[in-house]
Amino acid sequence: MQRITVFVSFVLCLSCASTSTARLDAAAASGMRPRGSLVIVGGGPRGEAITQKFIALAGGAGRARVLVLPMASSLPETGPESVDEFRKHGVAAWAMNLTRGEAMREETARALDSATGIWFPGGDQARIMAVLDGTPTAAAIRARYAAGAVVGGTSAGAAVMSTLMITGDERAPGGARRDTTQSFITVAREDVVVSNGLGLLEGAIVDQHFLRRKRHNRLISVVLEHPALLAIGIDESTALVVEPGKPWTIMGESAAIVYDARRATVTPRSAPILGATDMHMYVLPAGSTFDPSAAAARLP
Repeated sequence: MQRITVFVSFVLCLSCASTSTARLDAAAASGMRPRGSLVIVGGGPRGEAITQKFIALAGGAGRARVLVLPMASSLPETGPESVDEFRKHGVAAWAMNLTRGEAMREETARALDSATGIWFPGGDQARIMAVLDGTPTAAAIRARYAAGAVVGGTSAGAAVMSTLMITGDERAPGGARRDTTQSFITVAREDVVVSNGLGLLEGAIVDQHFLRRKRHNRLISVVLEHPALLAIGIDESTALVVEPGKPWTIMGESAAIVYDARRATVTPRSAPILGATDMHMYVLPAGSTFDPSAAAARLP
């Protein structure tokens, strides 16, 4: 039998869950508004305020129960280090560094039933989805979010939050003058590789390390190919906080950029070069809010 690596500071009570994962995921699929929250961090140093916000949304010190899923990282210490950080804040925490085989098991999915928070450390987002995509454990994560848990992540853990996920790969580095020493220097059709994410942040796609690593070209390319989606680029040490019934909030040390092409005129698929008119761009420093339904932003 395969082994699940678990770091525990408490005895996990599976029988205490009042609603099954299957029923909760069915509720999420039916279109019910999730009761949980998201804390999506753009990478880099997280900052105490963001950590405290995640803990508060998970129930607060002494009540929160946080599961760390460190599959994005190849470093074995990532899970224990994240667990230690939450424990220092008075939070019961444990880690599950899953293989895909383990994620396919119903008993693994049920192990999420008592989590009030789920945290994804950074690394490579493709590693996370290679384990979770289409599994009962992914369904359980969505069920916990639907039921009221907070789900958060940084860097790679931010990228997986949306339904469509930027993988970080590019089909044609350097564009028409192909040069593999250059990355994402063009706004181009069918260049940015995307795949399935967890589907928690609906109607949007997330990029991370955004200002620090100058990732405008790839996010503009994606939003022009998928204009029905809001595109949000979150800078390092900065978080997008999504709470039920509230506008999105930006917190931390820098800013987030939102590209909105939902009402834009975009070049047709037959056009060789991407283009658009009347696409809106919002530069939202920490303290700003954004209502995705009304496309209304408020600066601090």
